[in-house]
Amino acid sequence: MSVQSVLEETKIFLEHLGLSEEPFGVHYDDTKPDNAFGPKPGPPISRKLEEQGKVDIQEVFKRFSCVMGNVWLARKKHRAAFISPEEYGCVGGAFYCSMMKPNLRFIEHYVTTGFEGTPIHGERYLPSPEAMRKFLDQVNPRKAPGKYCIFKPLSLFTEDERPEFVIFFARPEVLCGLLTHAAFTTGDVDCVASPFGAGCTNMISWPLYYKEKGIEKAVLGGFDPSARKFMKTDELTFTAPWSMYKKMLAALPESMFNVDGAWKEVSKKVARSAKTWGEDK
Repeated sequence: MSVQSVLEETKIFLEHLGLSEEPFGVHYDDTKPDNAFGPKPGPPISRKLEEQGKVDIQEVFKRFSCVMGNVWLARKKHRAAFISPEEYGCVGGAFYCSMMKPNLRFIEHYVTTGFEGTPIHGERYLPSPEAMRKFLDQVNPRKAPGKYCIFKPLSLFTEDERPEFVIFFARPEVLCGLLTHAAFTTGDVDCVASPFGAGCTNMISWPLYYKEKGIEKAVLGGFDPSARKFMKTDELTFTAPWSMYKKMLAALPESMFNVDGAWKEVSKKVARSAKTWGEDK
């Protein structure tokens, strides 16, 4: 299936969903895209350097740049966002996007209960460093097949490129259509997962986790409190593997979108939501 044919079918899908924003694709490449949003180069980081006491976290945080923040800018400007081993911006994002392994021990404390006797109280998203370590060991992103992890609108992919995953940014009414159509396409009532993770974890790490296990599964995300500022109100992410997405497009003609059923009423709520948020133009 060519990229052009996918784009044509995607346009039809978006019309069914009532969604004005095209989905993003994510892939790896050795070339940084032009005019892309991404972090500035940061000081070297690694587990080995951390254990040697050679990672200055304060210096690292001076160049903080969230993956979700750069994707947010890319969404607004219809451009690409990237992260690389040298231009990482966030020590968590560097791990989740396969730019650095193993993870820094720092994030095991930062995401949980912090460091006793210091001002770093932790985000308190998991109950202990041990729980965080278990999560990191489980998600365990594979080695990156390219220097850059790149997120960009599907229409910016060339015929020589293929996204590994397709990412929708949507509110509940549209998500209703995405999740239901995923189930219709696959016949699998467990075809969408929503495990704990950072914003970028559920757009790339967990999707990779299932793909590496040979499991065709979409991932619902956007629940990370730290990433919410880079998303619209009420918005979540829905990430489908490329193989599944192509099947979803192929299944459109026989789907609920083309019969006189409940989706017609849901689509009215989609339109009402778009009008409420000033996105109906």
